[in-house]
Amino acid sequence: MTDPSRLSRRGLISAIAVAGAAVAVPLPMAHATATATATVTPAGGNPRPAVVPALQEWAGGEGAYVLRPDSRVVVAAHDAKQLLPLAQELVRDIEQVSGIRLAPPLVAGRRRPRPGEILLRLDPGARHPEGGERYVREGYDLDVTRSTVTVTAPAYNGAYYGTRSLLQALLTSERQNRTHLPVGTARDWPNYQLRGFMLDVGRRFFTPDFIRGMLRVMGWFKVNDLQLHLNDNEIKAPDGDWSKAYDAFRLRSEKEEWDGLAAPDGAYSRADWDSFEGLAALHAVQLTPEIDAPAHSRSFVRFRPELGLGGPNSDHLDLSKPETMEFMRGVFDEFTPWFRSPEVHYGADEYTGPEEQYRTYFNGMAAHLRTLGKNPRAWGSLSEMAGGDASAYDHDVVMHSWNNGWYGPQAAKRDGYRQIVNTNDANLYIVPFADYYHGHGLDGPYLYGSWEPHVFPGAESLTPFDPVLRGAMSAVWNDLVHATYTEDDVFGLVEPTFGTLAQKMWSGRGQGIGYEEFTALLRRVSVGPGARP
Repeated sequence: MTDPSRLSRRGLISAIAVAGAAVAVPLPMAHATATATATVTPAGGNPRPAVVPALQEWAGGEGAYVLRPDSRVVVAAHDAKQLLPLAQELVRDIEQVSGIRLAPPLVAGRRRPRPGEILLRLDPGARHPEGGERYVREGYDLDVTRSTVTVTAPAYNGAYYGTRSLLQALLTSERQNRTHLPVGTARDWPNYQLRGFMLDVGRRFFTPDFIRGMLRVMGWFKVNDLQLHLNDNEIKAPDGDWSKAYDAFRLRSEKEEWDGLAAPDGAYSRADWDSFEGLAALHAVQLTPEIDAPAHSRSFVRFRPELGLGGPNSDHLDLSKPETMEFMRGVFDEFTPWFRSPEVHYGADEYTGPEEQYRTYFNGMAAHLRTLGKNPRAWGSLSEMAGGDASAYDHDVVMHSWNNGWYGPQAAKRDGYRQIVNTNDANLYIVPFADYYHGHGLDGPYLYGSWEPHVFPGAESLTPFDPVLRGAMSAVWNDLVHATYTEDDVFGLVEPTFGTLAQKMWSGRGQGIGYEEFTALLRRVSVGPGARP
C-alpha cells in the first residue's frame, strides 16, 4: 500500500472493506503537553464537576444548588436580545436532562440573582490573564452557590459554553436525580481558537437533519467550526471515463442559469442553509463552507464541459482559459451571500496542471473572496505545487496542513503562513470502512494519551501554543462512493472519539484521569440534549 505519509487525502483505494450495520446514536440519559488545568479546591471543598472538556479552573465550595420546579432561568434586560434564545434553549435542555419543566425564562432589570434563579449575563469587560483573547471570545465564569447559579461571559459564545458545562454537571452529579450542582466557581476558556470537524458531503449526501444534529453535538463539546466540503467526485474514473464517475455539488440555486449544477440525489436549498446558520449561531459554531477547485471539480466540468483540463473527460479545470476563473468567480458570487461565516474555504489542493496557472488561481481566488467580504482558507499543497518556493503565493490564506508531503506545518511556517490548522491525515482522517485512514474510527487511546493540536507525525510537530497554530480539525472523507453505509454509520465512527478530540483541543490533558475512566465519563455525558433526530 502507498506510504500513509504520502497518501492523498482522496488517495488511491487499494481495497474496500465495508462493514457493520447501522450504529444507533446514543440519546442523552434523562476532554497538553501544554499546560495542565489549574484547579484550586480548598480542603474539604467540592471536587471539580466532571464535564467534557474539563474546566480550566475550579474553586470548590461546600454543599449544592438544588434544581427545583420553581427554579427560574433569568436574563438581564440589556442582554435579552443576545441571550433570551439561549435561555429558552436552556429551559428545554434542563427538562431533557433532569425531567424538571421550568417556567419560561424571565427578563429582569440589572440585579443580582434571587434564590432559586439561574442568571445568564454578559460582561464585555471581563478579562482573564491566562485566558487572554481566548477567554474574551469564548470564556466564561460559572458561579454556583447553595441558592443561585450565575453564568457570566464577555461574549455570547462563552455564555453558551457555560450553559453546556452547567448541564453536563447536572448529568454527572453524584446525586442520581440530576438536580444538584456542586457549590463552587469555575473559570474556563479554550487552549486553541479553532476546534473543528469537517464532513465530506460532496461524495455522500447527509440530510439536513443530520447536519443540524451535528451542530448540537459540536456545541455540547465546545467544538466550534463545522466545515462542509460541498463538492467532490469519485477518485478514479471508471474505465477512464469521467462521465461514468460519481460527482456532486450540494448547493441548489433557484436561478435558471445554475440549473443542472446541483446534484439530483441531494442538495441544500437556501432555506436549508439558513436553518444550518441559525442553529450554528445558537450553538456557538461557525459554519464554514468549502467549494473545492480546481481539482475535485467533476461537477463543474460536467456543467461546463469546455472548461475541463484536456477536454470534457476530466475532473480538473483548465486554468489556462480566462473563462475558467470567470466561471469560478461566478460560483462564489452566487453562493457566498448565503454564508454568514467570515471565512470561506476554496479547496485548492491536489491539482496536476501547470504550477504558474495554479498560482494565478490560488492568489486570484483568495483575492476575490476578500472582495466578497470573506477571509480565504485552503488545503496546503505548496510543497508539491510550488516546488519548494512559495514566495509568490498569498500568505494571508489560512492554511490547512493535511499531509506532511503535500505541505507540512514546518514548511508552511517557514514560508510565512501566519495561520495554520492541523488537519493531518495520518491522525485525524476517517474514510468510513476503508482499509486506510482509520476506516473504523480514530485511535482513541493515542489521541487521549499522546495527541494535541500541535502534534503532527514525524518531525513536523510545532511547539504547544505556537502563535501560527490556530487549532485542529478532524475530518470524514467519503471516498467509497459506492459503499452502502448510512449517515448514522458515519456518526457511529465519529462519536467514540469526538469528546476526546474536544478535550484535547479545549484544555489539553486537563482531565487528569486515565483513558478508561475518561471514556466512562463520555458515556455519562452522552452527546447532548436533542442532538440527533
